[in-house]
Amino acid sequence: MRPRTRARAQARMRPRIRLASRSLTTALAAVALTAAGTLAAGSAPAQAAGAAACNGYVGLTFDDGPSGSTPALLDALRRNGLRATMFNQGQYAAANPSRVRAQVDAGMWVGNHSYTHPHLTQLGQAQIDAEISRTQQAIAAGGGGTPNLFRPPYGETNATVKAVAARYGLTQIIWDVDSQDWNNASTDAIVQAAGRLGNGQVILMHDWPANTLAAIPRIAQTLTAKGLCAGRISPQTGRAVAP
Repeated sequence: MRPRTRARAQARMRPRIRLASRSLTTALAAVALTAAGTLAAGSAPAQAAGAAACNGYVGLTFDDGPSGSTPALLDALRRNGLRATMFNQGQYAAANPSRVRAQVDAGMWVGNHSYTHPHLTQLGQAQIDAEISRTQQAIAAGGGGTPNLFRPPYGETNATVKAVAARYGLTQIIWDVDSQDWNNASTDAIVQAAGRLGNGQVILMHDWPANTLAAIPRIAQTLTAKGLCAGRISPQTGRAVAP
């Protein structure tokens, strides 16, 4: 083909090439949009399936923090998709305000567990008031908000303790299952205790035992196998409900 003839032929082909290129680009965009729509449509059933897996809720609670063990505990809870209520002592909240904030940042709820962990039923009303009010202040100062749940130390309570707590807008929370982690329970025993939980029930655990920390992944697995999820504790009923 002569140079001039070849040039004229190439000139005639350029518009066709540009048109074909535009058509290919449009087609690829359409495929991408279709794929995106398919992914979006597929994600909704997956989310719904996750929600449907929760046939009930339980309250995981950890007393006596915040402490040097708190960061590792929060990390284990986060990694295993669990939320919990942290019943803090006021003296430790005052000494470790950043760890109170870390509890909230990790998605946990913070409750009042008195200031110095005394036997409240052996104290007068003014002393009980001081234990509860100082803890409310320490938690709030640490960024934990104003608690609406209160766990009396040792689970010991009476009408006076309950009345003082109510004056601060606090609902008393005891427990349905005691993990016995405070009594050197093994990791296996703590996991088995969590396995006894039913819908709405609350388990007592603590911030500091190493065996409790080790039990967290298996507690998560146990709850999942039973169709239970970790929930918040309702101030109205004192039972675990959806977060």
